[in-house]
Amino acid sequence: MNNPPEIKTARLRLRALAGSDTEAIVDLFADPALSAHFAVPLTDPDRAREMVGRRLAYRGPAGMGHWAIERDGQVIGLAHLRPSQELPGDVPEIGYYLAREHGGQGLATEAAAALLEHGLVGLGLSSVWALVGESNLASRKLVRRLGFLDVGGGDHYGSGPHRVFVALPSDHGRAHHIELWVPDLASAEESWGWLLGALGWREFQRWPAGISWKHGATYLVVERSPALSGEKHERTAPGLNHLALHVESRERVDALAAKALEHGWTPMFADKYPYAGGEHHYAAYLENADGFEVELVALPGTDVT
Repeated sequence: MNNPPEIKTARLRLRALAGSDTEAIVDLFADPALSAHFAVPLTDPDRAREMVGRRLAYRGPAGMGHWAIERDGQVIGLAHLRPSQELPGDVPEIGYYLAREHGGQGLATEAAAALLEHGLVGLGLSSVWALVGESNLASRKLVRRLGFLDVGGGDHYGSGPHRVFVALPSDHGRAHHIELWVPDLASAEESWGWLLGALGWREFQRWPAGISWKHGATYLVVERSPALSGEKHERTAPGLNHLALHVESRERVDALAAKALEHGWTPMFADKYPYAGGEHHYAAYLENADGFEVELVALPGTDVT
């Protein structure tokens, strides 16, 4: 079922495409310009209705799908973010169509930017792709304005040469670093160093009072600070309760949870493993000798093989 979330911008509302939008979309594509770059134009009402029907029948990842673009309650466009039908690996692909009479006001850019942010920030996608016809200069300019990178070309959708663009997440707003003050640096290095290394973090800095490990743009510090005011972290006191880290699969969560016992970690909520956080939340909860808790969370949609 096509049921993506509503997205609002300064001037637009993007909401889930509904059956009641069919005739508005048919009217939209009655303008030949809207499907000028398609292999088969959608000016024929029956073809346009079939296209809407296919979009309404969408079954795919949560949060993706097809949106009607509204301005002041009027449907003025159509947009989608869903696994590509052309590119390998089910990568997420973005698309958008806006009535010509609403062009020249930056509305297409506004809608596409909101959809891109929803994908990269809201859904945490590792990339969003766009296929734009070689002759569609306006759309090529638009995706470049949004930061998409041109990574190649090819014939797609049966309508000739296309440019292939990809947008990647920005580091804007992400954690720069996390700093943990610990009572025993050697013990912290054993527990945190092993765990972070197993998750792909790499040692970043080392000095007499501390060590850090880095993953992408974020690094984590453990330090035996001279300003330390206590000898044990208390996770139930105001302050840091725990860190939660993504793990690539449920199988990997199980393996890490078992191996962690050899590196200074003890299990928490073992009687409820692996669903202590809820029936749809596959995770291991561990605590080290200093009282720090870590939660290892399997990425959604992963299964034990």
